[in-house]
Amino acid sequence: MTPTRSSTFERAIAYPYRIPAKSYIYHDGASDELAAGSAFPDVGRLTPVLAVGSNQSPEQLARKFPGADWAPIPVARVTIANFDTVYSAHITTYGSIAATLHHAPGTTVTLFVNWLDHDQLARMHETELPNENYEFGCLNDLQIKAEVGPSLDQVYLYHGQRGIFAPDDNSISLTEVPASGRTGQHMTQHEIQGHLRDRMAPEKSLEDFINDSVSDPAIRQSRTADMAQDRLVFSYPGYVPSAL
Repeated sequence: MTPTRSSTFERAIAYPYRIPAKSYIYHDGASDELAAGSAFPDVGRLTPVLAVGSNQSPEQLARKFPGADWAPIPVARVTIANFDTVYSAHITTYGSIAATLHHAPGTTVTLFVNWLDHDQLARMHETELPNENYEFGCLNDLQIKAEVGPSLDQVYLYHGQRGIFAPDDNSISLTEVPASGRTGQHMTQHEIQGHLRDRMAPEKSLEDFINDSVSDPAIRQSRTADMAQDRLVFSYPGYVPSAL
């Protein structure tokens, strides 16, 4: 009989969760995909927030915006030139190695923009900012192509404060996030977790390694500190921290 994996392990290893192949509207746990050229809601009063990791996924949005009381969230698929999604130098409270944005000339990454109203933005702040892992800011002077919705040359985002995990000064891209022009290595969540397990606790099974990161804050902090020894700082002249 195959051993049953814990829900903790399953959630951590599934990051960044299912990422749709098209733009969509999220509401009350459901996502309705939009084809290119489809009518897009009026987003004139909404804030465009770039989703770099799991916030691209309807599954993660469902955790953050449960129930029908939230307004629908338009989510536009975009490509951004000269950037990539890479692993951050920290472990989340739920055990995943999180994503962060990296300025990567020559790479074009496919991501999503969440168009959020005032209440949704306040809620997103609640989920992203309390542990000081991220800072809210604005990226300017971008080359963005949106599948649907208005043209953009700037977006807001949650910028990783812990830095970019970069052993031997080489960042590691997320395999699950598509991009063209990558020249460095990329790993799945399963692979990056295995890499860290081999580095920090080779005697552990991968499931025990992840469960320990979740259940023991001291272990999680120690492992994050270990990752920080090999970190790069995000650098892009068009980035400006924003008032909340």
